[in-house]
Amino acid sequence: MKVGLFDHVENGERPLTTLFDERLRFAEAAEAAGFYCLHVAEHHQTPLNMVPVPGVYLGTLARATRRMRLGPLVYLLPLYSPLRLIEEICMLDHLSHGRLDVGVGRGVSPYELKFHNVEHDQSRDIFIDAFNCISAGLTTERLTYKGDNYVYENVPIALHPLQQPHPPFWYASSSAVGSTWGGEHGLHFVTLGPTASAKANIAAYKTALAKRGAPVQPKPEFSGGAVIGVMRHIFIADTDAEAHRLGKPAMDYHLGNMNWLRVNQGDTNLTSRLKIPHGENFEDCLANGSVIAGSPRTVRSAIERQVNELGVNYLVTYLFLGTMTLGDALRSLELFRTEVMPHLAKL
Repeated sequence: MKVGLFDHVENGERPLTTLFDERLRFAEAAEAAGFYCLHVAEHHQTPLNMVPVPGVYLGTLARATRRMRLGPLVYLLPLYSPLRLIEEICMLDHLSHGRLDVGVGRGVSPYELKFHNVEHDQSRDIFIDAFNCISAGLTTERLTYKGDNYVYENVPIALHPLQQPHPPFWYASSSAVGSTWGGEHGLHFVTLGPTASAKANIAAYKTALAKRGAPVQPKPEFSGGAVIGVMRHIFIADTDAEAHRLGKPAMDYHLGNMNWLRVNQGDTNLTSRLKIPHGENFEDCLANGSVIAGSPRTVRSAIERQVNELGVNYLVTYLFLGTMTLGDALRSLELFRTEVMPHLAKL
């Protein structure tokens, strides 16, 4: 069992410069603790995400760290020029000395896509077209590609990735349809949400991957060669009561940011692309398994239960969120490092 770190880098009600400085310190601490990879989200026009240009942020992280892998989870492919993203991926792979893992997706929010003049009903086809084009462009000297949305003829490709044939691709999904696509195409995989829905998504991915046979780029450090992960918000303190005291305001604030854009746009009913059962509050999320909070012993037991039930080999932790202070986040990280991670290594 390996452990990663996820972050939206949401608005934390302090100056953005301070927020960025704190996150860099936290990334350094996570690397020292032995985390496998730091994954950052991409969202637009929302306080949920203060790094809507993930490549800029990842370039900074690439120089602030030395061993931990880094990557977007995910790049919203319908919002990019494939040629431009090919260049960005190559730059980041070299800046990180070959530590880049590239998550790709279509984008969960129809509002964000619409702001960029992309209709969400068309975004899956655009995403697949972009993915095919980028995959081809990363492995050639000249790109010739013809799709429904992107057409290139004999374009010279001057930049190439350090990792060959290219950095590993990941797919994150909260639906069985997307999970199946990830397995069919042999990408590494992460899901989220309540235990019941996460279990269904993981099963869909595993079934599709088994039919395929193997991931495109196996990672030998993971059992079976494929990353099969789940993301969990985790709050640790010396006691269960203290962890709940810390976690509730952070998670409730985070859930408010998750819903901020929908509320801002006057949508009182969840649209079909937003029916992700996050939970209404900290207590709901604790009950459905998407939040784990408590003493180190409580957290260890909860993680072990979920790992056994879900059948994952990768735990993506979300440790620093909402308006948490850097001090509280670092304390939670230290307890996780000393009291939880040694036990997870045995799973």
